[in-house]
Amino acid sequence: MKTVRLTTAQALIRYLAHQHVERDGATRPFFGGVAGIFGHGNLAGIGQALQQEPGLRYLLVRNEQAAVHAAVAFARQKDRLGALACTSSVGPGATNMVTGAALATINRLPVLLLPGDVFARRNVGPVLQQLEHEASQDVSVNDCFKPVSRYWDRVNRPDQLPWALPQAMRVLTSPAATGAVTLALPQDVQAEAWDFPAGLFEDRTWHVARQRPDRDALARAASMIRASRRPVIVAGGGVTYSGANEALAALARATGIPVVATQAGNGALSFDHPEWAGAVGATGNLAANALAAAADVVIGIGTRWSDFTTASQTVFRNPLAEFVCLNVCEADAFKQGGCALLADARAGLEDLSCALEGWRIADAYAAEVARLRSAWASERERVTAPRAGAALPSQAEVIGALDAFARPTDVIVNAAGSAPGDLHKLWRPRDPKQYHVEYGYSCMGYEVPGGIGVKLAAPEREVHVLSGDGSWLMMSSDLATAVQEGIKLTVVLVDNHGFASIGALSGSLGSGGFGT
Repeated sequence: MKTVRLTTAQALIRYLAHQHVERDGATRPFFGGVAGIFGHGNLAGIGQALQQEPGLRYLLVRNEQAAVHAAVAFARQKDRLGALACTSSVGPGATNMVTGAALATINRLPVLLLPGDVFARRNVGPVLQQLEHEASQDVSVNDCFKPVSRYWDRVNRPDQLPWALPQAMRVLTSPAATGAVTLALPQDVQAEAWDFPAGLFEDRTWHVARQRPDRDALARAASMIRASRRPVIVAGGGVTYSGANEALAALARATGIPVVATQAGNGALSFDHPEWAGAVGATGNLAANALAAAADVVIGIGTRWSDFTTASQTVFRNPLAEFVCLNVCEADAFKQGGCALLADARAGLEDLSCALEGWRIADAYAAEVARLRSAWASERERVTAPRAGAALPSQAEVIGALDAFARPTDVIVNAAGSAPGDLHKLWRPRDPKQYHVEYGYSCMGYEVPGGIGVKLAAPEREVHVLSGDGSWLMMSSDLATAVQEGIKLTVVLVDNHGFASIGALSGSLGSGGFGT
């Protein structure tokens, strides 16, 4: 067998540069680069390898958590068909990435984390930044990544790497099981040379399949929908990730079923589609929530049924309501009970459209949908219109102005505070990738690094970062990264005097804005 003598870090970087992903016949490189900060735990390994192994861009960030946020945004903009790797030293650099890892896993977005680790051979311990654990010699701070990673491994010997890497790629390219993948890399092992099999570095393409729904389950779902009087479709992020937007538009147009959206699903249809009713849930609008409250069949497409979507299971209030859940992830498909369609969103919608051919909602229900849409459109215009005589614009007015200014291909990025709720209701999406609000984890500080990730993934688009001052102050430092890399962002900073959304909640509970 032909071999190539490389350090573990060199082998890792060379492997990543040869990974591709394919769906629907289109093949592309999977990794767009490596982001991070070098320290004692990774400089002599990953750092040296990135200098010597061409093909992967390196992005120097100002905070390791920001690196993961940028990677999450990159993966989302790429519809999970591309990813960034993130590297850090052992110690605080590694634990800074834990928050970002949780965000990636919660949002079902692929990120590869490469934290340095303590020496595998142990005879030099304790080393700088090592957590000494009295009950074990095999625990480091990188064990903190285990509960927030979809896959976790520690590469303690070079010959373990050829086995760990395909498992990491399996999870990263899985539509159902993706999220943060962590490969903890002891700093001595990173620099250790070994004869790696040459075949490890050949181009490899990972096929992303489109799973079709079970025929019997599809028949049950179609029967439930045909028997319904007030069905509603809940579009989640999986609609866009699977490229199912046109299939959803066709189904809604043919059947008349109104479509409401989660935060991740906002933009699944253009706002002017006649069946689009907009945001649903705790941050939803009057029309969508009225439809959801009375629905007798709720059809979830690519949604994980988060707390904000269900408003702690209070949005879908019809006691006789049944659920049809189309999802590629088994846990999400079965989460609400009812009929589970375990399938890719686009493939499932195509099959469901065939099963519902010739069926359409009643005219009276269609008229009610149109009336609710019109009423909400009028209310939206009222709250976003400039107020005569006002010294400063409200946040709703700012969003209205941004919405009017932005082109369909522009991207709005936001994550925390009161803005996600206002954006969910008030933004009028015209493109599936225009609305980028991270609300699975609602992580303060996401906005600037998230904007960097979006722009790296889609340099042809204009990116508008909307941030409240609380979130801005938490992680504004990576604006320097954007300047350093020549990445254009437009930042809209809303000064609401810090933590205004929690201040309002505190006030509503009688605490008078305590701590805000």
